[in-house]
Amino acid sequence: MTVSVETIRHYLNENPQAMPAQISAALNVSERQVVAALPDGQFTALPLAEKDALLTSLPEWGPMTTIVAVSGSIFEFKGAFPKGKYAHGYYNLITKGDGLHGHLKLDDISAIALISKPFRGTESHSINFFGADGEMVFKIYLGRDKKRVLLADQVTRFQALKASVTEAA
Repeated sequence: MTVSVETIRHYLNENPQAMPAQISAALNVSERQVVAALPDGQFTALPLAEKDALLTSLPEWGPMTTIVAVSGSIFEFKGAFPKGKYAHGYYNLITKGDGLHGHLKLDDISAIALISKPFRGTESHSINFFGADGEMVFKIYLGRDKKRVLLADQVTRFQALKASVTEAA
């Protein structure tokens, strides 16, 4: 069964607090389809050609939350996104000591979305990486201070990234 964009948007309107993953499961569509149907201002597609520049800049942004969801389990890492380099078909995250480690198969990334969607009534911004079937591979949420307020420098960087995409279009 094919679900139309209008059906997804109707669900979004009826369930404004629902997160894309919840909507994806409820409607049996990819999370990428849900994200693409978000209201104006909540979704910006980052060209795949920009992924290397983005990944190179992220370690300078400071502490964020990286999330990987697999088979209903959610793994979170709070801290700076590590530097990386390409080798053996992967973008290898370079971390000395504690921190996020891993190997990203970036050739399999089909889309990158910049999302600005309130989470539980609170301003929230994330960078989302999707696989070939529209599934979420990982996402990075902007960091917050001890009072749960978004880090202003990161919001400025995120908004500038969104603006650069809009200007290029």
